[in-house]
Amino acid sequence: MVNNKNKKQTHDKLSANSLEDAIKKIKELSALKKRKFIESIDLAVNLGIDAKQSDQSVKGSILLPNGSGKKIKVIVFTGNEELQKIANDSGALMSGLDDLILKIDGGFLDFDCCIATPDVMQKISKVAKKLGPRGLMPSPKNGTVTNDIKKALSDAIKGKADFKNDKGGTVHCLIGKVNFETEHLLENVRAVIKAIKDAKPENAKGKYIKAFYLNSTMGPSIEVSVESI
Repeated sequence: MVNNKNKKQTHDKLSANSLEDAIKKIKELSALKKRKFIESIDLAVNLGIDAKQSDQSVKGSILLPNGSGKKIKVIVFTGNEELQKIANDSGALMSGLDDLILKIDGGFLDFDCCIATPDVMQKISKVAKKLGPRGLMPSPKNGTVTNDIKKALSDAIKGKADFKNDKGGTVHCLIGKVNFETEHLLENVRAVIKAIKDAKPENAKGKYIKAFYLNSTMGPSIEVSVESI
């Protein structure tokens, strides 16, 4: 008698010797399933850090060379009417300050990125508990606290990807869609890998990248040989 549970576990444990092989497998599996939507591709990197230590956190952002393929909804916090107009003209979903804070405090979270001018950070701390857990709190480190609203919006809409380790020391990041050219996905994933390597904490000891995986929205994770990246 076949144990279906063990069969599923075996199927889910896929591996590849290179990034290119992993991407090809993801594309093949996605094509076989004939999804009614275009799947995204994400990476997951298990890092050799102590995530409990604040000086070993890994976070940053990277402008994907070929975009993310995702329509990014961006909101802008600013009390300056001129900057609000620039934000709205540059593609922001909405902009404002007190009215926007009230809206978020009331449960509005249908957006992917927040940008804020430096002078309003103290005010938006009121909704930090709603934005923070979702990785939406503006930060100078990833370029979302700035007076250059036009550039920040352009970067976010083009496909600026933010990354941050979770409690288990794993970083997740979107790298594109399954219908992207393989070479374009390779360029995106290599850019993210470089950014993660560049963000290595000084106090991290031992092997930094312990395991690396790629997966599509509905597909299994494919483990990629760390030596190949």
